[in-house]
Amino acid sequence: MMINKAVLHIFDFNTNVCVVSQKDLDFSSDVVYEYVSKRLNRIIGDAAQKTGVFYATSAFQMKLQALADGTMTFDDLASQTARELYQLLAHCDEPESTDLLVIDFQDDDDVRNVGILMLENKTAYTHQILDDEGTVYNKLIKHYAILPGTAQKADAYALIRLSDFSIHFVDKKRKMDGEDVYLLPDKLLQCTSVISSKEAVKVVSKIAEKVAEEHGASTVEALSKAKTYLVENAETADSFSPQDLGSDVFGDSPVLQREFEEQIKEAKLPEAVAIEKEYAQKAGRSHKIKTDTGIEITFPSEYIENTDFIQFINNPDGTLSIELKNIGKIVNK
Repeated sequence: MMINKAVLHIFDFNTNVCVVSQKDLDFSSDVVYEYVSKRLNRIIGDAAQKTGVFYATSAFQMKLQALADGTMTFDDLASQTARELYQLLAHCDEPESTDLLVIDFQDDDDVRNVGILMLENKTAYTHQILDDEGTVYNKLIKHYAILPGTAQKADAYALIRLSDFSIHFVDKKRKMDGEDVYLLPDKLLQCTSVISSKEAVKVVSKIAEKVAEEHGASTVEALSKAKTYLVENAETADSFSPQDLGSDVFGDSPVLQREFEEQIKEAKLPEAVAIEKEYAQKAGRSHKIKTDTGIEITFPSEYIENTDFIQFINNPDGTLSIELKNIGKIVNK
């Protein structure tokens, strides 16, 4: 990744002022470049990203096209975006002071991208050194415009590839005239919104657990099989099919499989959900359970079908026993 340019604009709703910067950030300062690059690296590949496609009438896509064609400069795009977003935030029921970071960068495929990051200001305490006629003293003050740290992800951002105008974004719900809106996809970008891989995994996992529970099947087995499917599927594909996941989890029961398929249709999940291999492996690697007796166990998801290591036994009195096998060593953590 290579960052070409970046500019920071300020939306201060304590004083109702929009400060549009007339200069780019100075990357000769290591501190500035470090902050921008860390902010960008923090969101690239984020599993919480939704994807979108510009509507044919999107004015923002026309601006991006002009940028790609060279008929609009990056600085003009950034300043116009800042003014438009400020007006949108000003019409929200509870506008929050925000810094807008707009970035022009090349991704790892050397494709030009535009990043739009909304960095909500935080309130924090700091010190101030004062001099009163030769008497030096320290004072505690409250600062109302602290940027989020580099370890935090931006609450709202969009990344757009200029080669195909594909959109990846994260946004949060806001109130505008009492109605719920997502400013980035609904107002600024004017694009569609497709569920993120993180949300999709969460939804299919909940449905698998619910279907298993309602039919008296093992929820532990259902969730572990779902996770194993995600890991194995990620080895050969960059997306997964919720329907295929259900077939894999409930393949032995046509009734449960049909119920699962009906519920994923009700949830309006797409036929294929894009998922990064790294996230699929992280989400599906292990399964954690907690018993009503307070015991917690974490085990590799694929072990659910291998009774050489762990076995769940239904007792005659309705209780459940868990047997751990072939343990050579126990380490305290």
